[in-house]
Amino acid sequence: MPAEALSTKAMTGIGPSRAGPNSRCAVREVRMGGTRVDLERGMTKTVSVELAYGRTGLTVELPSDRTTVVAPAQPAAAPDAAAALRDALAEPVAGPPLRERVRPGQRIAVSICDATRPQPREAMVRALLAELEGIAGPDDFTLLVATGTHRGNTDEELRGMLGDELVDTLRIINHDARDPEVLRPVGTFGDGVQVLLNRHWVEADVRITTGFVEPHFFAGFSGGPKLVAPGLAGLDTVLTLHDAARIASERATWAVCEGNPVHDDVRAIAAGTGVDFAFDVVLDREQRIVEAFGGDLLPMHAAAREVVRELSMQPVPQRYDVVVTTNSGYPLDQNVYQAVKGMSAAATVVKPGGLIICAAECSDGFPDHGSFREVLASEPTPEALLRAISGRAEPVPDQWQVQILARVLTTARVGVHTTELTDEQLRTAHLYRVDDITTAVADELAARGPEARVCVLPEGPQTIPYVSDQA
Repeated sequence: MPAEALSTKAMTGIGPSRAGPNSRCAVREVRMGGTRVDLERGMTKTVSVELAYGRTGLTVELPSDRTTVVAPAQPAAAPDAAAALRDALAEPVAGPPLRERVRPGQRIAVSICDATRPQPREAMVRALLAELEGIAGPDDFTLLVATGTHRGNTDEELRGMLGDELVDTLRIINHDARDPEVLRPVGTFGDGVQVLLNRHWVEADVRITTGFVEPHFFAGFSGGPKLVAPGLAGLDTVLTLHDAARIASERATWAVCEGNPVHDDVRAIAAGTGVDFAFDVVLDREQRIVEAFGGDLLPMHAAAREVVRELSMQPVPQRYDVVVTTNSGYPLDQNVYQAVKGMSAAATVVKPGGLIICAAECSDGFPDHGSFREVLASEPTPEALLRAISGRAEPVPDQWQVQILARVLTTARVGVHTTELTDEQLRTAHLYRVDDITTAVADELAARGPEARVCVLPEGPQTIPYVSDQA
């Protein structure tokens, strides 16, 4: 990882923590608190580790003397989530309160995450409505689902995301990056990015982003400016932001924003096209609100990501023969496309030639929409995929996810534990199916000898481990 990501002081917040004096104790040998050693088979003690998987979770049993569990710090959830949201709107990180930025009669566009993200949308939208009561009502709002290049969300999904009352009351539009009728050119920003954005966003009088902040495998962190582009951008804009050269940069990685060619352009687009108020949250492993942040976009996002950096970046003393990871459970592990994030997190600490096992339910398959599966199966080897992607004159949709997965696959073998995809389907993607994680880990450790070790990321990309001699 780049130097910025390896700075213990900057990236991990070693020392007093906002989350409490014990919240930093997240990297542990499994004999320590928080993970239960409860079985003994002959002379081998095993540990039960709970993995985030789908909606139900998954338990695996691993040898206690050869296993290291790396989990995000566990801060206390906000005692009153609604109050935390209200406070973020009334007492922002930077700039005036939300009520001072909106006038009666103005059209308000609100960007929200799509169904692949665990954003507490209903609570956040209700907080906006309550804060602007007397200034703006439901008829003044348009909610824009920031799909980027993902598919639009169904009515059932929207009701799960926002609740029946808001769906029946508010105007809600799925962004479609491929529909020229909904896009408007707004100029060139950053490193020559020609930007098209959703017209409902561009034509609004007040633009509000809402999201949640977590580490991101090539954009540094989610939330904030990403709710403008790629969230509400046209396909050509997204293809430029995610082209092979940007994705290949050493700075396009976990927890790096400044100097990251992807995030630099994302910030430039949001700042250059205008966001009137930004509203983000930080969540715990149960997807409860820990802290809420509001205000001017860039300082708000910087404040939120520092909290996430402190909670998620964890040093470890070595690389591991086996890394078991997840994609943080539902809704983040809906498909293989999203699960690449968990695989990428594991790749930061796996030994060259090692094994990554990713537990991801993949209820939505690869998915079948988009180009991910087609591009992934277009070449016989990961190395050939990387050559093909880097040699293209024009990028194609979803190649960025394939590029990152192919890079992981040149380092390690990757198996997937899923209840939805067959081994034959996974092998077309240069992956293979793992039916029993416990057995697969035991077999790999036995093959590699008594010094072999396994690392477990129960929350997948919610924890970003890195090798440090200070661990």
